[in-house]
Amino acid sequence: KGVSDLAQHYLVKHNITALRRMRKTDNNRIARATGAKIVTSVDELKEQDVGTGCGLFSIEKIGDEYFTFLTKCKDPKACTILLRGPGKDTLNEIDRNLQDAMCVARNVLFNPYLCPGGGATEMALSVQLAQRAKSDIPGVEQWPYAGVAEALEVIPRTLIQNGGGNAMRTLTELRAKHANGLTTWGVDGEKGVPADMNDYGVWEPLAVKLQTIKTAIDSASLLLRVDDIVSGTSKKQ
Repeated sequence: KGVSDLAQHYLVKHNITALRRMRKTDNNRIARATGAKIVTSVDELKEQDVGTGCGLFSIEKIGDEYFTFLTKCKDPKACTILLRGPGKDTLNEIDRNLQDAMCVARNVLFNPYLCPGGGATEMALSVQLAQRAKSDIPGVEQWPYAGVAEALEVIPRTLIQNGGGNAMRTLTELRAKHANGLTTWGVDGEKGVPADMNDYGVWEPLAVKLQTIKTAIDSASLLLRVDDIVSGTSKKQ
């Protein structure tokens, strides 16, 4: 639904701006930013439903489009981040990076624990699982431990290869450091060499790391339970 021209004329006459054909998500954000309450009809409108939290309302032209800005709000519960770039591909990339950064901040806020990045966490788990498989687990039961330990080394190995380093030599150095208790050592992603993540400053949210490992283990278990594959297409005679 929109706003008729006659209604807009009287609203403008009384210094009231009407926004027509807004998306539901934008409508909800404006209500949260200004402290308003959304009503379905003007007959239901009450004085306490009107949002008075907006400090400045303005309309600006950016490029070929006009944008409405509600700024200087009192205690806003929503906001908008305006991204600008030379092209659609660049904007999409910036949008993805910003989304990742906001998700990381959200995860840290809800679960305020960090673990060293650069493959250090995976390497520490790999070394511990390999040691346990050799010392504490007898017979064929140690194979799953050894398999998971080998799979976890994929992350530091990939970082080493992307950085142009020697994968075999660097992984051997990392195993030695982790075996000696230096569990914060990972891979310098730019040089492909071992580096202490405490000094390098690369940390990852614990919630993301836990979910990644759980999903990988569950996926592997699911594949191992598959005893046969039923084809959806019939073979041609």
